Amino acid sequence: MPDIKKLAKDVWPYVVEMRRDFHRHPEPSYHEFRTTDRIAEELDKIGIPYRRFEPTGLLGEIVGGKPGKCIALRADIDALSVKENTGLEYASENEGFMHACGHDTHTAMLLGAAKVLSSLKDELCGTVKLMFQPAEELGSGAKTIIAQGALEGVDAAFGMHIFSQAPAGTVCMTPGVILPAADSYKLCVEGVTCHGAEPNRGVDATVAAAAIVMNLQTISSREFSPLEPVVVTVGTLHSGSRFNVVSNHAEMEGTVRLFDEELHKQIPGMMERIAKDTAAAFRCTASLEYNILCDMLVNEPNMAALATASIEKVVGAGNVAPFRRTMGGEDFSAYTHIIPCAFAGLGGGGEAPQHSDMFCIDETAMENGTATYAQVAWDYLNG
Repeated sequence: MPDIKKLAKDVWPYVVEMRRDFHRHPEPSYHEFRTTDRIAEELDKIGIPYRRFEPTGLLGEIVGGKPGKCIALRADIDALSVKENTGLEYASENEGFMHACGHDTHTAMLLGAAKVLSSLKDELCGTVKLMFQPAEELGSGAKTIIAQGALEGVDAAFGMHIFSQAPAGTVCMTPGVILPAADSYKLCVEGVTCHGAEPNRGVDATVAAAAIVMNLQTISSREFSPLEPVVVTVGTLHSGSRFNVVSNHAEMEGTVRLFDEELHKQIPGMMERIAKDTAAAFRCTASLEYNILCDMLVNEPNMAALATASIEKVVGAGNVAPFRRTMGGEDFSAYTHIIPCAFAGLGGGGEAPQHSDMFCIDETAMENGTATYAQVAWDYLNG
């Protein structure tokens, strides 16, 4: 039995170096061109064959010396449109973009695991596929690479996300549903413009939109059980063109998060009813565009049990915690509805939350992350 913890410790300086390189050069979803090229360079150095996805991302393959099953390990590679304010010596050099969600760590850890597993490939019973996935932040990257054959011949998949809120040295794993469905929407309200001094001669879209914002909150407070977590957020609201003109058009965009599949099907109809009826009360009209981004993320029980045992080998049983439910979506969910999967939360030991311009993690956590990737793959194939 190889000492994967030691092998991960040996490659940890390399993982840190790679993480800082990716952190300096963040790229947004479907524009991760430099990132993809750097990953390819590293896989070339390790001697791992790969193929590229379109437009970005790639799939590496480590074929073991003995026949067996196939497991995919996934890391997302895209960054956010956030201006970094950490002051780190390796802070973003790409103005207006930042790895504020930790995908730089995922990419670096999977490269580290690739080194570890490549050194063990003669003993591996099966194949490890390395999925460097684009566009997780758009909720569409997983579906994009699935459509390009990423899961062909794959029996199971494992992924993880680093979380600044959890202490470094811990890993979270729970069977069943762990993350919610995550959707987006756009609501448009139409009125009639007129002079701001004579609002009675028009139909004010701004007033109707404001009422819709408030009434949408009754979905979670009055239409669902208080025991059922549902989030309906209005993220943007734009209306009007001048200070003295009654607006004839308003539009808002936002997100919906929830855990119940049946309720998930009902939400668009509820939102449309509230928007249209509220708009009508103000003599306006409303239209809804609703997009399902990510399904609920489900850890298959047997894969979750295997991953838990693997994680315990890395951090010890006392440092494996239940996955605390959050309302953050993850497009890894697309894999979980096709093959058995497990998804872990890696304690990152930071202070600022995900998507903050001050987001940072304790880099020692990446040693555990690298080992976890490799240990899960080894145990799945050789266990």
